Amino acid sequence: MKILIVEDEIKLADALGEMFRHRQHVVDVRYDGEEGYFAAKKGSYDVVILDVMLPKMDGFEVVERLRNSKITVPVLMLTAKDDVNSRVRGLDCGADDYLTKPFAAEELMARVRALVRRKSDMVFDEYRFADIMLNTTNYTLCCGDKAVNLGAKEYELMKLFLSNPAQVINKDHIISKVWGVNSNITENNVEVYMSFLRKKLAFIGSKVTISTKRMLGYYLEEQA
Repeated sequence: MKILIVEDEIKLADALGEMFRHRQHVVDVRYDGEEGYFAAKKGSYDVVILDVMLPKMDGFEVVERLRNSKITVPVLMLTAKDDVNSRVRGLDCGADDYLTKPFAAEELMARVRALVRRKSDMVFDEYRFADIMLNTTNYTLCCGDKAVNLGAKEYELMKLFLSNPAQVINKDHIISKVWGVNSNITENNVEVYMSFLRKKLAFIGSKVTISTKRMLGYYLEEQA
């Protein structure tokens, strides 16, 4: 699991990071809302743990801007406020869950697991981005009245991209999600599949392509 922690109490943020790393999770930590927002937007996380009271941009604005950018990553908000209005505002902004400080570490872990499980249990008939649609019932990628069949791994790759629109996804995350963490797939294999998908996007006449951000990973981009 890949987790982003956005918390301005440095000791708490670092302690949470170590707690999750100790359980073999990949963790990034940011200490202000602005950095947290850009990390969540560009990264590919399974869950974001987000404090409400943050410098530069508060948690409410962070989650609201993420949702406006079509970033669907589950967000668990942390706050010292325990009044109903704060909880309601956080949920209305797009947060998925709420935990009031102080909290027990095991409860935080359980809530994170529940959020990730809930997201993995969601089933969609189709995924859309710009002018393309991925049909989950017959593994076809469509643009207008043109369609192309995808192989199993091509389908899993496109679903990963379309589930995280506008996010840069690195090769290690792609390999772990599509082939599994113990696979023998190399980065060169990933590049080959990206080439396959780009050709199929071009074949159906889509304006969408898979772009590369050097040293960071891949992302969907709609060309003019």
